[in-house]
Amino acid sequence: MKKTGILMMVVAFVSMSFVKLESNEIATYSVNVEKSTLTWTGYKPTGSHTGTVLLQSGTIEMNGKKIKSGSFIADMATIKDADGSARLEGHLKSADFFEIEVFPISKFEVTKTHHMDGKTHVTGNLTIKNVTKEITFHADVNVVGDTVTLTSKTFKINRAEYNIKYKSQTFFNDLKGKFINDEFDLQVTIVANK
Repeated sequence: MKKTGILMMVVAFVSMSFVKLESNEIATYSVNVEKSTLTWTGYKPTGSHTGTVLLQSGTIEMNGKKIKSGSFIADMATIKDADGSARLEGHLKSADFFEIEVFPISKFEVTKTHHMDGKTHVTGNLTIKNVTKEITFHADVNVVGDTVTLTSKTFKINRAEYNIKYKSQTFFNDLKGKFINDEFDLQVTIVANK
């Protein structure tokens, strides 16, 4: 009887060990650029503009249902204004803003994540115009079958930190009411598949 009990404990221990190993398995997901969106909103005293930028590529590494790492490249030539203003789109692509002929991509690399109250706090390095700054944003991360979806809360980016000077009060103090806010909103939805 004792031998049977010991045997059952050994089997249970071995089974639990395999379950633990399986839950720590790292899985790599490739970003579906057609289903992923980066939505921006810029502000000035007289109103705002909203638009999108498309991802060029990216990967997410998951440890179970938690993000281990990730790397994403945005194609700055795809920047769009939601109202369809070709003039604004051209201006955003120019040297006044993102200067896409010199800096065709922006990128974000996850350096760490923290999980609390069902939310994921994602920290990483955001590079725009070859300037890299650490940012943190909150996101919901869902894994269903072979698909992971990361949906961020709206967070703010300070363009002045990336040397985007056009009508910025950080660089010019005589703009009066004709400035454009340094901070703009960004919301990210990333869909990736195994």
